[in-house]
Amino acid sequence: MAWRAIFFFKTPEPKTSPFRNPSLCNLLASPFSTSFLKTKLPKSLRKKRKKQDSPRTKPVQTLPNRIPHFESIVERDAHFRFLARSRDFLARQPERVLRLDDAGKLHRELGFPRGRKVVRSIQRHPLLFEVYRHTDGKMWFGFTDLMEELLEEERRIADAMEADRVNKVRKLLMMSAHKRIALSKIYHCRSLFGIPEDFRDRALKYPDYFRVVVDDDGRRVLELVNWDPHLAVSKLEREFVVDEDGAKKAFRFPVKHNRDLGLDADDTRTLNLLNTLPLVSPYSDGASLDLWTLEAEKYRVGVLHEFLSLTLEKRASIHHIVEFKEEFSLTKHTYQMLLKQPRTFYLAGTEMNWVVFLKDAYDERGVLIRKDPQVLFNEKLYKYAGMTNLEPGMRI
Repeated sequence: MAWRAIFFFKTPEPKTSPFRNPSLCNLLASPFSTSFLKTKLPKSLRKKRKKQDSPRTKPVQTLPNRIPHFESIVERDAHFRFLARSRDFLARQPERVLRLDDAGKLHRELGFPRGRKVVRSIQRHPLLFEVYRHTDGKMWFGFTDLMEELLEEERRIADAMEADRVNKVRKLLMMSAHKRIALSKIYHCRSLFGIPEDFRDRALKYPDYFRVVVDDDGRRVLELVNWDPHLAVSKLEREFVVDEDGAKKAFRFPVKHNRDLGLDADDTRTLNLLNTLPLVSPYSDGASLDLWTLEAEKYRVGVLHEFLSLTLEKRASIHHIVEFKEEFSLTKHTYQMLLKQPRTFYLAGTEMNWVVFLKDAYDERGVLIRKDPQVLFNEKLYKYAGMTNLEPGMRI
């Protein structure tokens, strides 16, 4: 009767699935991967994340604190970068000309954007640069006759201002830690102080002031020969004698004191005033100070104030300041240190490529109060650089 047992065997009914869609149930129970299913929102429906600012592009100053005329000076320098670098590079060439094929590979030396054609930058200043075909059949570029006349005028200014430039270099050496600076550093920052191209040769005419020696690593170093106490007076010290109250307001170095002192506003202001001035003289031995003391910070602030006072336009970029980091005992916190003194310094540009201005040297319109002859010449050069045609009867 085995066949009857098999025939009458009742198969169990399938359990009802909790899912309404049986096919979906089978799919979920499938051993195959379901990674191909789209589980992300389409890009059009995703919430866009705010792109973080890079230090290369993030401005130093927030919009309410920005001073437009200082920012415009930084933009002007960027606009005329090709003019400044090409003028210096071509002036060092034997015939003051350069083959165009070679110029296209020198984007760093000539100051035009990498990947761009140098001809585009040349054509922006038609009164100063020209492109021509040489007898060898190659295209060359060089100075126009107008530019040659301007460079001759600049040379005459350098001759007339030589004594002033010599004193600037002497003061830089007197501020340095060991009274010596590599000639390569002075040469790299020569335009900042109006120092001529051939200063390394001119320095040999002043053996009472300078001595050129060769360092252990082969560098040529300029050393100070004689200390001049009349030069060892900073601009801030001279201002303090004339206007003591005004000089005291230039910097602030608040004291960190305990709140339990119970000082009122007047007492706190008086206590902070004790640490406002005097600054440590930039011509003192600042390298011997303990690096993180208040006295050392005052010294570094004083050094940078005097450094900017020696420049032509009372400003300097981070690249100029870094050149003298060892000589002036500066730290990696120089950027934050300058930001803490907004009454005297203004930082413009971006966080990675900033420029510091000496605010008191400019009027309310952003114009230098006292202009060096080289500054006046540069302004004339910028005027011609922005023109396409020389107006009739217009002479330099």
